[in-house]
Amino acid sequence: MQLPTVMNSAALRSHWHVVAETNDVVSGPLAVTLLGEKLVVWRDSTGSLVAAPDRCPHREAPLSAGVVKDGCLSCVYHGWVFGVDGRCVDVPSSGKGVPVPPRAHLSVVAAAERYGLVWLCLGEPVAPIPEMTADSDPSFRRINSGVAIWKAAATRMVDNFLDVSHFPYVHSGTFGGAQEPLVPPIELVDLDDGYHGYRYEVVANNPDEAQATSGSADALVERTMTSGFCLPLAVRSTIAYESGLQHVILLLSSPIDESTSYFTFVVWRNDDFDVPGEEVISFDRAIGEEDRKMLEQLSGGLPLEQTALTSVQADRASVEWRRRLTTMMGS
Repeated sequence: MQLPTVMNSAALRSHWHVVAETNDVVSGPLAVTLLGEKLVVWRDSTGSLVAAPDRCPHREAPLSAGVVKDGCLSCVYHGWVFGVDGRCVDVPSSGKGVPVPPRAHLSVVAAAERYGLVWLCLGEPVAPIPEMTADSDPSFRRINSGVAIWKAAATRMVDNFLDVSHFPYVHSGTFGGAQEPLVPPIELVDLDDGYHGYRYEVVANNPDEAQATSGSADALVERTMTSGFCLPLAVRSTIAYESGLQHVILLLSSPIDESTSYFTFVVWRNDDFDVPGEEVISFDRAIGEEDRKMLEQLSGGLPLEQTALTSVQADRASVEWRRRLTTMMGS
């Protein structure tokens, strides 16, 4: 049996995906694309998110070109107005007192806010948004990084984020230059918060630009790390330093289409909050830029069939993620 692709997978449509930060949806409508579907997101009169197809049911004008006033989205073409739950509340050409056609209402999709991010689910959600216990721990602060568009398939991004064997090569300009190419045997375990992955030790370069992140002025720092996934496309990396500092990163890749994705990372840290957040994550940004440059050289989505790629023991986490993802997509 042939597996469905990421783009036509009912399973992917039934999970939550990030398309923006919450502060990207403020005064006007926001146009986004998820799994090939063009959508519009805005805030209604209660401040709640509304997400719907970016197409007016009247003559298919893009609703994202309209304006939001008092929580209602007005179509730029004929002025039809949509409010709470996407319900059409006014058809100006019909005049007052004339009932709104039932098909004038928008078919909304599930929208939620968590971790400073806008999450959408195109189908009926079958699983919660991935858990991050640190978000409710007052000893940690959260630092958002913005949402970017990468010209890379989300599946290739997840595969990369689960992998450590590329560190000495792709990340030689940031932290990876001090790492040995040999990867010790990987043992997969259930991590906390529902992630599945592995634990490992890394000796990392600690240049001047990394010291706000590591909290150390030493040339090299030892990191105790975990990398793990939460289906379908979330990856969490935890970094613990000998000082007791913890740096937790949630890496999120959302498919726009087969070869383009939204990408964001969110950091939680139990530091003293004195260093500005942007300074803390600047080194993570540089690491991400190295990943982006590499991934944008790869064509199309990651082959998901187990025999399509040659893998070694260093790839165990990605192989297991692919196995579970294909099982989920085929069920």
